[in-house]
Amino acid sequence: MVDRFGLRTSGLPTGLAVTGVSLDSRDVRPGDLYVGMPGAQRHGAEFAGQAAASGASAMLTDAPGAELAAAAAPDLPVLVSEAHPRTVLGDVAAAVYGTDGFAARIFGVTGTNGKTSVVYLLAELLRAAGITAGLSSTAERRIGDEVVVSNLTSPEASELHGLLARMAEVGVAGVALEVSAQAVVRHRLDGVHFDVVAFNNFSQDHLDEFGDLETYFAAKLALFSPEHAERGVVVVDSPWGQRIARESRIPVTRLATEYGQDADWHLAITRQTLDGVSFVLQGPEGAHFRGSVPVFGRFMAENAALALIMLHEAGIPIEQVSRGLDHGRIPVFIPGRLEQITESGSSGPRFYVDYGHTPGAFAAMLDALGEVAPGRIIFLFGADGDRDTTKREEMGRIAAAGADTVIVCDYHPRSEPPEAIRAQLIAGARSARHADVIEEGDPRAAVRLAISLADPGDVILYAGPGHEDHQEVAGRFIPYSARDEVRGALREAGLLP
Repeated sequence: MVDRFGLRTSGLPTGLAVTGVSLDSRDVRPGDLYVGMPGAQRHGAEFAGQAAASGASAMLTDAPGAELAAAAAPDLPVLVSEAHPRTVLGDVAAAVYGTDGFAARIFGVTGTNGKTSVVYLLAELLRAAGITAGLSSTAERRIGDEVVVSNLTSPEASELHGLLARMAEVGVAGVALEVSAQAVVRHRLDGVHFDVVAFNNFSQDHLDEFGDLETYFAAKLALFSPEHAERGVVVVDSPWGQRIARESRIPVTRLATEYGQDADWHLAITRQTLDGVSFVLQGPEGAHFRGSVPVFGRFMAENAALALIMLHEAGIPIEQVSRGLDHGRIPVFIPGRLEQITESGSSGPRFYVDYGHTPGAFAAMLDALGEVAPGRIIFLFGADGDRDTTKREEMGRIAAAGADTVIVCDYHPRSEPPEAIRAQLIAGARSARHADVIEEGDPRAAVRLAISLADPGDVILYAGPGHEDHQEVAGRFIPYSARDEVRGALREAGLLP
C-alpha cells in the first residue's frame, strides 16, 4: 500500500495488518486505519491519541498531521500523504476493504432533484429482475434487506467502501448510489467505478458552496468521465441535459419526455391520478415498457424510465425486469418523498410529506399536483438557514404561484434568525400575487393550521423535512419528525385511526 499510493512512513512495522478505515477517532475499532485530515477548525491528527487508545493499527495523514501525531501518539505508526489525505482515501479504503475487485454492477445517479427516487426505483427494479440489491441514498443505506441510517447524501469514501464490502459479503449484485456534486469534488467516490451513471435535472442549489451555477454544473458533469464510469444515461429535456450529453467524455444514451425532442428513448404519460402515474417507454431496436409507479407526477415516471434505461445499458434486459413485476406496476416506497400520510380512499384531504427544498423541486411537485388535485392545494414549507440565501424568494414565488394557500414555517434556521428566513420566503410568495400567504413559524402549529384549512378533496403538501428526524436551531439538534407530527395531528383531527 505504501509504494502503491506514494506514501511515506513513520514507525511502520513489517507486516502491519489493517482491517478497516475510520475518519472519526470516536468510531475507531481495533485494527482500523485512522485518517487524520485537516479540518476547518481542528486537525484530525490531534485526536491520534484517542484513536490509538481505541485500537487503531496506524494513521494516515499529511505532513502537519504527522507532527501532531508524534506528540499525541508517539507509538502509533503513521502513513504520510504529500497531498491532502482525501485524495488517496478512496483508493486506500478500496484496498483495505477489498472492494477494488467488487464484481457487482454499480449505478450512480446525479442531478439536483429526484436522485433518491431514482435510486429506490433502481433497487426495486433490480429485485424484480432477480438481482440482490443494495443502495445508498440521502434517506438511508440498504444492504440487501438490512437498513442503515444515512448522515450524508453520499458517504465519505471510507464509509462507502465499508458499505460495499458488507454488500459483497451478503451477495449484493446490483448497487444504486445517490451521487451529490459534493461527493464528486471531495473525492468521496474515489476507488469506485460505475457501470452506468445518470443525470436527470439541474436547477439552483448549493450556491453557498459552489458560488455559481456553472461551477455547480461542472461538478455534475465531472461524473461523466472515464475515471468514474463506463456509460451514461441523460434526460435531455433541458439545455443542461443537452450539455451533459454533448460534453460527456463517456458514451451516453438520451431520454426525452418532451414531444419532438431528439433522443434514443422516449417517454409518454398515459394516465395520472393522485394514486400514481402510468407511462409507456420506447427505445431502440424495439425496446418497450408499459407500466406504472404508485406516486403521482410526470417526474416520477421520468425517474422510473431513467432507472429502466440504466439497467438496460448495464445488460439487464427490460423483459427480465418486466417478468418480476405485476402488470408493470413498480411497487416502490421512497421514505419522505411524496410520502402519503393519509389513507387513500378516505373522505378527508390528502396529506403528503416531501424532502424537496429547491425551486426546481417546488415547481415539479406543484405542476404535478395541479394536474391531478381535485380540490385546493395547501403548501407548507420553510428554508435552510446558513445555506444558499439567493433561492429563497424564488422558492416563495413558485410556491405561491402553484398553490392556493401557502404556510411559511421554520425548517432548519441554524444560526440565522428564523423570522429573517421567513421574511424572504414571504416576500417571494407575495410577489406571485396568487395564493393566500400565512406565516406560522412553529412547524407543529403550521401542520395543524393546514389541516384546519383543508376540505375533503384538498391536498396538503409539506415540503422540506421529508424523512428527517430533527430540526437544527442555534447549534442544537431538536427532535422533530414531520411524518410523526403529521400523523399525530391527523389523529387529533379524526382523519387517521
